[in-house]
Amino acid sequence: MFISKYGYDVIGTVVLVALLGALIVWFGIELKPLKITLLGVFLAFLVFTLYFFRDPDRVTPSGGNLVVAPADGKVLEVKEVVEDEYLKSPARQVSIFMSPLDVHVNRFPVSGTVGYFRHIPGEYLVAFDEKSSQRNERTLIGVDCGTFKVLFKQIAGFIARRIVADVKEGDRAVAGERFGMIKFGSRVDVVVPRGATVTVKPGDRAVAGVTVLAVMP
Repeated sequence: MFISKYGYDVIGTVVLVALLGALIVWFGIELKPLKITLLGVFLAFLVFTLYFFRDPDRVTPSGGNLVVAPADGKVLEVKEVVEDEYLKSPARQVSIFMSPLDVHVNRFPVSGTVGYFRHIPGEYLVAFDEKSSQRNERTLIGVDCGTFKVLFKQIAGFIARRIVADVKEGDRAVAGERFGMIKFGSRVDVVVPRGATVTVKPGDRAVAGVTVLAVMP
């Protein structure tokens, strides 16, 4: 188990705040029950922050025709769409909701070349709202796998208001490798060609870099 590099800035701030708060409480409050309670609050805040930015190793299944989950979470929906940003064709979309308790590090769902990258400012609807896919702040990343293309979207939620995507067009994508995260609860949509066989259904749990979402012919 590791701590994600994408959380170092937040963790540093939380450690500083927790330490200063603990010192103020320890030397400034006489009432012992209150002192212990407040110290417990600071400790819990620090522990949750470290837990949120955990980054466990994963073993990604091999296969150039597999599309794996880019995020941990619950599969919200599987539906037919017309994708006009990158695939520019009828397609299938799998949406994954990431709760604040899920691992939030995102991983490439396929191997190939990053052929499309776009950040879109927007609203902050709750991530499980279907409209969030089109109205919320989001980052769109398209990967050309040679024989097919895949588009995936990092979508900010009501709480999550910072998307990290260490990606640019022309980069090499490797299925299962880390590329970014969305901080504090969010959603990821994966759009695959219509010819793909989707292997998950609403209600399933997805594990980033491990769960196979779809199989190309």
